[in-house]
Amino acid sequence: MGAFLDKPKMEKQNAHGEGNDLRYGLSSMQGWRVEMEDAHTAVIGLPCGLRPWSFFAVYDGHAGSQVARYSCEHLLEHITSNPDFQGNAEPQVQADGAGDGAKEMEVEEPSVDQVKVGIRTGFLQIDEHMRQISENRKGSGSTDRSGSTAVCVMVSPQHVFFINCGDSRGLLSRGGTVHFFTHDHKPSNPLEKERIQNAGGSVMIQRVNGSLAVSRALGDFDYKCVHGKGPTEQLVSPEPDVCAVERSEVEDEFIVLACDGIWDVMANEELCDFVRSRLEVTDDLEKICNEVVDTCLYKGSRDNMSVVLVCFSGAPKVSAEAVKREQELDKYLESRVEEILKQNGEEGVPDMVHVMRTLASENIPNLPPGGELASKRSVVEAVYNKLNPFRNDDTESLTPLSWKQGKEKSS
Repeated sequence: MGAFLDKPKMEKQNAHGEGNDLRYGLSSMQGWRVEMEDAHTAVIGLPCGLRPWSFFAVYDGHAGSQVARYSCEHLLEHITSNPDFQGNAEPQVQADGAGDGAKEMEVEEPSVDQVKVGIRTGFLQIDEHMRQISENRKGSGSTDRSGSTAVCVMVSPQHVFFINCGDSRGLLSRGGTVHFFTHDHKPSNPLEKERIQNAGGSVMIQRVNGSLAVSRALGDFDYKCVHGKGPTEQLVSPEPDVCAVERSEVEDEFIVLACDGIWDVMANEELCDFVRSRLEVTDDLEKICNEVVDTCLYKGSRDNMSVVLVCFSGAPKVSAEAVKREQELDKYLESRVEEILKQNGEEGVPDMVHVMRTLASENIPNLPPGGELASKRSVVEAVYNKLNPFRNDDTESLTPLSWKQGKEKSS
């Protein structure tokens, strides 16, 4: 299940980049967990002559971070280097403009079917490779029992290939709505449950053998040792779902990849609406991703949190009107916090739970859709700390359960 800290670790790992008419940003935060088990990949321009292609992924590790880290570093190589992905394309030497020799090796782009088959082969190959590494370590007593989900996108000039193995999730926003999203691999899913039972396992409390919460993953080799069954027939399968979505240059807005620490507290539409509203007030994709993980923390997520945001040229642009609304909202919240503190002056300074509970009971206009008051907690906290600089850290107010349900702070 995983253990928790007394106070969340809110330091973030960030990255951003651009190329191939894409911009991306990412954020990763440990949160309440005692260990950071997530990993991520962002590559603009793929090897094997596929410079116009890009690859992004989020890996959510469990029972350790080893599989997530190894997949982060090697999965793309396993996909692009296998013959199924490359097909029968022959490398061609392109002469440079000055006639001074070979400029670079280029290959014919693989077909949609080749990409799908190659991705599946790459997943099975890396899983078997990690199994062999784990087997070789058994003698030293350092067997790796960790596993990891993987949600990825491979973006070509014509398609977006969504790749999912586990319960991390990816989605595409097109024309202002959720156009596509991956489906989580949970043991309670009828097809997943059938495979588990055929392999001699069971689904209890919505977990494989009452323990593992995902039915597909890389690693987790304790669940992949049923004799007479192939790799995709085990209790836990490493086989990904791969779906090719044709790109729409005009309507495609952005892709979001995130682990279940995000999806546990935000629905597809909520996260899409929130990201879209943030894109209208800033073009800093790292900042938007940071706001996503902070908002999910304040909404009550107890897990590691990682999110990758990939924007197409059709993504919402910064709007002067939206920026003005945001500034007005922040000023309103600042003034309300001051009023709440003054109103309780004779009774002593109220804690953050009281402040958040009071604001939650009010009808505040123009709160960011999907994020609501949780997305503005940092604004509230900044004013609160300025007016009450000697307060003790109040971790209880980090969860909305205390202020939404009127729970009194324990003494």
